[in-house]
Amino acid sequence: MFFPFPPILLASQSPRRKDILEKLGLAFEVLASEIEESYPPGLPPEEIAIFLAQKKALFFKEFSFDKVVLGLDTLVCLENCVLGKPANAQEATSMLNLLAGKAHQVITGVCILWKDICHTFYEKTTVYFNSLTPAEIEYYITHFQPYDKAGSYGAQDWMGLVAIQKVEGDFYNVIGLPANRLLKELKLIL
Repeated sequence: MFFPFPPILLASQSPRRKDILEKLGLAFEVLASEIEESYPPGLPPEEIAIFLAQKKALFFKEFSFDKVVLGLDTLVCLENCVLGKPANAQEATSMLNLLAGKAHQVITGVCILWKDICHTFYEKTTVYFNSLTPAEIEYYITHFQPYDKAGSYGAQDWMGLVAIQKVEGDFYNVIGLPANRLLKELKLIL
């Protein structure tokens, strides 16, 4: 373990976040809550991401003791409209049609709980999508079933290879965990 941080409780079952933390060499365990991902109306996207990340982290505050609790939430935003996880193929198709040929933002809210510290921040990355054909969208949804992904796509899978033309900002943020910024913030807190 390169970074001498206390063990982390990751309040997420995302295999992509787990993979990023493993690549960083951080000691962690996964705990996932079944919290309702609701938020007060009228919040801007950045505040929604932070609100949900904090909600996830605070669910495990009592289990933390000598561990850092890490809560995260990733949103896809197109023109200030939040695109969540699709409930079905029709919603996924609609979202991908909206994103095709346009730039959108991926915002990840992060909450770090350590002892009496509750530190939050967000990271925003702009993603430029190529145009997509109906056949490409149908193939992706049929073969990759992106129902657990905000905006209906994963940057690390087939759609990322086909659709992402350019990324401005942290690529790992698009996957769901802004690794570089997280390390900086952990070093400041711990």
